[in-house]
Parts: sequence; structure tokens; C-alpha cells
Amino acid sequence: MKTILLAGGLGTRLSEETVVKPKPMVEIGGMPILWHIMKTYSSHGFSDFVVALGYKGDVIKNFFLNYKLHKSDLIVNLKSGNVKFENDSSEDWTVALHETGLTSLTGGRLYNLKRLFKPGDTFMLTYGDGVADIDINKLVAFHKSHGKIATLTAVRPPARFGSIEMTQAGAISEFKEKPQLGEGWINGGYFVFNYDVFNYLKDESTILEREPLENLAKDNELVAYKHDGFWHCMDTIRDRDNLNELWATNKAPWQKW
Repeated sequence: MKTILLAGGLGTRLSEETVVKPKPMVEIGGMPILWHIMKTYSSHGFSDFVVALGYKGDVIKNFFLNYKLHKSDLIVNLKSGNVKFENDSSEDWTVALHETGLTSLTGGRLYNLKRLFKPGDTFMLTYGDGVADIDINKLVAFHKSHGKIATLTAVRPPARFGSIEMTQAGAISEFKEKPQLGEGWINGGYFVFNYDVFNYLKDESTILEREPLENLAKDNELVAYKHDGFWHCMDTIRDRDNLNELWATNKAPWQKW
């Protein structure tokens, strides 16, 4: 089953980084967040990827084109130019890199990839900026169980600030630093779609999260998979720093590999 990663947006709220690279290439622990998301899928047995490129897509192309080079020891014959790779630690992934338009919107990028699929196909899609400790196999099984066109993963976003529990007199009984919210669900991505989702997409200007998902819901063809665990997107420098802190202290909940 293929997994599409939307990696073409401008990432304007992370402009300190995205002036030179697309947001999915912003790093956590020295590797792009895109790589972390792909590791989540591959750790559950899904390693056939399609990356939907747009803004600064050449940066992503160069990363994967040179991936084996940076994950191996090299023996180079300077005269012949032959290169021998040793101790290769590259992942066993297939990564298709497709230009889907510089200004295409989320649904438009998917629309431009229709040619890769045929009626009856099921595939996954997610954003290139959110990590989670989601069980992908359970997500896929849930999608197959309900028989609808689309599944989205509903998540509880992390709070912006820490929370405290206190007595009437003000004594603090519990302190939590940026807990997951106890209520309220949002779209966390990690979609599963059947081929018929393309019937809900018009052109490159389609925003997936508006008419397509709204109309799927009206037609009773959209079901939410509730993920109560960790989920965090990288929208700001603060998000980047928080995720890097989790990784550096070996407390990254999404690292299941």
C-alpha cells in the first residue's frame, strides 16, 4: 500500500527555517521530520512512499538522491570513478518524488497524483510536518472494517501551556508541562483513502480539508479514527525546539523503531 506525504507547502510560520528549505526538511535530531514520519510508517511494514513536492522540492530530491551516500562508508577509485558502498545503513524504502505544483493546495496535490492509482486501490496520506505514536496497522484495519471511502485520524493537540491541579487553598497537587488536551479533537492527518476519494477533488486549487472532507462527511463516507496518544505538528520554531528536546532526552514518543 502506498503512502503519500504532502511536502510542498510554504511553511510560512516557520520562515526562519523555510527560507532555505521546505518545512518537511526541518530537522529533529539531525534528520528531517519527513524522515521521522516515514520511519513511523516503515516500522509498521509500509515502505512504499510517494512524496508530493512543491516549494523547494529540489532540496527533498537531493536528500533522497544522496541518501545512500550519507548512510554508507565509501571506497572510491579516483582513476575509474567507481564507488563501493560498505556498511550501508539505508532503509529499504521505495520513494517516488513527484512535482505536484508550486502553488497547488492540499487536495490539488492529491488530485495531481491520481495517475498513480487505479479503481479499487486503497492508499494512505499524511502531512509532512506531524509526528505521532500512532499504530498504522490498527489504523488500516479500522479503515477496512467500516468500508467507507475515507478515514482521518482525530487527535488531541498538545496544550500551549502547562497545567496545574490545585486545592481550594492554592496548594498544588499536580503539575503537567504541556499535556495533551483532555478534550477536543482535531484533524491530525494520517488518512486512509479508497480510490473513490478522487471523485471529490476538482483541480489544483482544491483544499482537501474543506469541500472534499466536508462532502465526504455529508455523504457518510468519512470516519474518524481516534488516536489518544502522542501527536505534535511542527508549525513554529517553538514546536521545532520542543520536538528536538524530546529527541535529545530520549523521550520522543513517536520513536517506535
